[in-house]
Amino acid sequence: MNDLDMDFLLGAEDDDGSPRRRPSGSRTQQRRSRRRRKKQRRKGRVATLFAVVIIVGVLGGLGYFGFTWARGVMIPKDYTGEGRGEVVVEIEEGASATDVAQMLEDEGVVASARAFVNAIGAAGKSSSLQPGQYEMRKGMSAESALALLDPKNRMLNRLTIREGLRLSKIYEELSTATGKPVEEFKKAARADIGLPAYAKGRLEGYAFPATYEISSKLTPQQILTKMVDRFNQTADRVDLEGQAKQLGFTARQIIIIASIVQAESGSAEDMPKVARVIYNRLSSNPQMKLGMDSTVMYGLNKYGIAASHADLESTSRYNTYKYFGLPPGPIANPGDHAIEAALHPADGNWLYFVTVDPKRGITKFTDKESEFWKLRDEFNRNNK
Repeated sequence: MNDLDMDFLLGAEDDDGSPRRRPSGSRTQQRRSRRRRKKQRRKGRVATLFAVVIIVGVLGGLGYFGFTWARGVMIPKDYTGEGRGEVVVEIEEGASATDVAQMLEDEGVVASARAFVNAIGAAGKSSSLQPGQYEMRKGMSAESALALLDPKNRMLNRLTIREGLRLSKIYEELSTATGKPVEEFKKAARADIGLPAYAKGRLEGYAFPATYEISSKLTPQQILTKMVDRFNQTADRVDLEGQAKQLGFTARQIIIIASIVQAESGSAEDMPKVARVIYNRLSSNPQMKLGMDSTVMYGLNKYGIAASHADLESTSRYNTYKYFGLPPGPIANPGDHAIEAALHPADGNWLYFVTVDPKRGITKFTDKESEFWKLRDEFNRNNK
């Protein structure tokens, strides 16, 4: 009896303590069975490894796309460099930094509004953006775009309208400044430009003299509206209607008086005195005509400081040598000083004045007609 038979009979145990039993079948079958189990184990390991690779790939892909998405959110699209070409953009009044950013994206200046918002936030310049037109380039980095939006780079046409200009002359200056025809401004003056009711639809006298920032994108109506808005601000500040009522006049009459004061005065210091002469003549008894050369010249569409004898024969209602009272409308566009003088005339009994030396702006006043003629002679000597 061999060892195997002895082990079986004695009930020998395996190493783990369990009884060892002789496997059934031949040894060839046992070897085949072991080979099959090894193959299955190898296949299982390969399948497991393949599954791990797939899972890692999926997780890696999700991580990459997730990172790309997060990067797109956290780091918005932005161009590099100074851009190319030229494009004019306009920051409108009251626009926020976000509004400007979106406008720049829409115009193709920056790659994304978010990039510009980030750039302006980092620079701390959210409050530095000012209305106006700016020359930019397409495809600029947000940082470069911000640098070009410095207020010093605004494309502005600063136009100063001087006190006392007639509306016809203002139209010419606006046309020269904007390149738009005079006729467009005349047409715009008949539109809704904010004129007060007492203007009776006529712009003369209400196109306020000041310095204006004018861009090529503004229409004639928008420009004239700016000027009327400026007048209305002054009218509110000085309480034009209330003060006029206290003087016994309408707001319109005050502006007519102010326009004559503006045209007749040699200096701002003389304006309250000139205004007093006008009021004294209007209230004199017996009644006096104003007799102002400036109104005559306006009615004739002429310029000059002294009307000729032929001029004084004009039948225009602006001939204050011929008709009593004020002319039918303003003869110029008065500024602050003239309006203030019309509302607050100096105290005095003057009825006459003559600018005896126009070059030096010297004006003399008197209440006597005889003295007036002497002043006229002095004027004639100075002006040959």
